[in-house]
Amino acid sequence: MFKIWAKIIKDEKILKQLTYEREGKIIYSQFFNYLTDICEGLDIATPVLLKTHIFNYAKFGTVRFLPRDFTETPGFDKLVLDNIKL
Repeated sequence: MFKIWAKIIKDEKILKQLTYEREGKIIYSQFFNYLTDICEGLDIATPVLLKTHIFNYAKFGTVRFLPRDFTETPGFDKLVLDNIKL
């Protein structure tokens, strides 16, 4: 089982947050599916996912999506996904 803590941040304050849980180990080739589920839960558009985003999450346990990563202009400063270690 793995957990991801997703936070929408504006002006250094958390506007919305969500804990995403899934059985099994994280499969990085499925990361876009996890991101889509998280964004649906937060009711926001899904950002563009690059290899660097996946590498940052795999190596550091965190990834940040800035407004430039979205095709639409979001109403927040960043979307942060953090790994919750069990």
